[in-house]
Amino acid sequence: MTETASGARLEREIQRRLIRATIVANAVGALVTFFAVGFLAPIATPHTLSWGLTFLNFVGAALYAAMALTLGIRVGNRRALHIRKWLRSGRTPNEHDREMVLSQPSYNARLSAVLWGLAALLAGILNIPVSPGFGALVFGTILCGGLTTTALAYLFTERINRPVFARVLEGASNQQPVGPSVAARLTTTWALASGIPLLGVLLISIAALAGVDLSTGQIAQAALFLALLSVVVGALGTTVSAHSVSDPLGGVRAALRSVERGDLGARVDVDDASEVGLVQAGFNRMAAGLEERERVRDLFGRQVGREVAEAALDGDVQLGGEVRDVAVLFVDVVGSTTLAARRPPEEVVALLNRFFAIVVEVAERNGGWVNKFEGDAALCVFGAPVPTDDAPTCALAAARELRRRLSEELAEIDAGVGVSAGPAVAGNVGAEQRYEYTVIGDPVNEAARLCELAKDEPGRAVASQRALEAASRAERAHWSLGETVTLRGRDEPTRLATLGDGDAAGRTVDQPADANARPV
Repeated sequence: MTETASGARLEREIQRRLIRATIVANAVGALVTFFAVGFLAPIATPHTLSWGLTFLNFVGAALYAAMALTLGIRVGNRRALHIRKWLRSGRTPNEHDREMVLSQPSYNARLSAVLWGLAALLAGILNIPVSPGFGALVFGTILCGGLTTTALAYLFTERINRPVFARVLEGASNQQPVGPSVAARLTTTWALASGIPLLGVLLISIAALAGVDLSTGQIAQAALFLALLSVVVGALGTTVSAHSVSDPLGGVRAALRSVERGDLGARVDVDDASEVGLVQAGFNRMAAGLEERERVRDLFGRQVGREVAEAALDGDVQLGGEVRDVAVLFVDVVGSTTLAARRPPEEVVALLNRFFAIVVEVAERNGGWVNKFEGDAALCVFGAPVPTDDAPTCALAAARELRRRLSEELAEIDAGVGVSAGPAVAGNVGAEQRYEYTVIGDPVNEAARLCELAKDEPGRAVASQRALEAASRAERAHWSLGETVTLRGRDEPTRLATLGDGDAAGRTVDQPADANARPV
């Protein structure tokens, strides 16, 4: 459904509900006035009211009600026309639209107060010839009925217009309430439920103190009427007022439960212009901030590795590093130049993404993480930033799993794997404006050189004797020691270990190294 069609349907539904609410509010006010006059008239005048006077008052009230209803509808519709046009248009509200919509309940209440106040004044003046006391009674009772109608008109209009409030407040940046506060609503409800009946009790007390001859029956009738008025009208007003606060807060509570369950996309409609609306808007800002924070955390973890991201978020990140015992796995694609020359670029990228997906999964499964991607190669670190007691075992196990996964799942790509272990400096390198967490030291260089050698080995995986000796006995059983070589850029010889067939024959960790190391 389009925004325009939705707005037109909402406009029709709101109009129907407002008409019904207006009828109910005025009917309640009329009943209050009718019964108040009936119960309290004997107190105000010693004379029995004639049927003719009663008929004239009834006709006058009916004519005025018809005129006031017609005038009220015309005036109200003239102002509401702007709101209806905005709803039907489906456009984004401007400040004038917001002001018109949010002030609608107060406007309807003021319009009701003016019409009922004028009715009280006219009726009081017209009934003064009967007796000043009766004229004052008619004025006071109609005024009380008007107050009842005015309060209900505001509460009904505010509640019915909540869907419209939600539309007009969407995206608004108000930091202060723009409508009557919760305190004002509760005060209005008190006046409706208790204030008016107490005013009646006050008037009866004043009449008795002034020497008006009141019988026990008259006082009992008046007290009964005022009690019923307080219970019925007060219950109606209190229910509406309570729901105007509890309903939006209930929506916020439900959304909070959704956030606790991990649904950071939970939002509530801001359909209140008081402090409650600020609570709703504040929740939405909080949820959006949590969602953005989680998205940044996720992106941060994807960029630098989850372990590095968690360490950075949990502590104070500073430039510099510390010496750690780590294990390093370096993996590089064999024949990447030929691969790029024979396949389209998008196909090469797709293959590399599949390759790196396996690398990342294997590294994380074995307790490591990918420190950086270098073209068609990747550097995986075990033992930093989170210390690991058995980093060499984890790196060697990852090398074996990586070779198996690549041969089974990605036959289009072949890769060499080099593993080394030893002390290295791990920390943040760069400048204050931009830095990265990495490891620097001999194990990194050695792993890269071993990776190059691995490309010529049948098993495509080569580790250093140092890494093998630091691993567990169970892991060492999968490797066999071989020749000793002097790697480019290093002075010390390195004895190589290659993948073996379990406990098959071959040199073991306990065998002595070759006496003569060849340079590589």
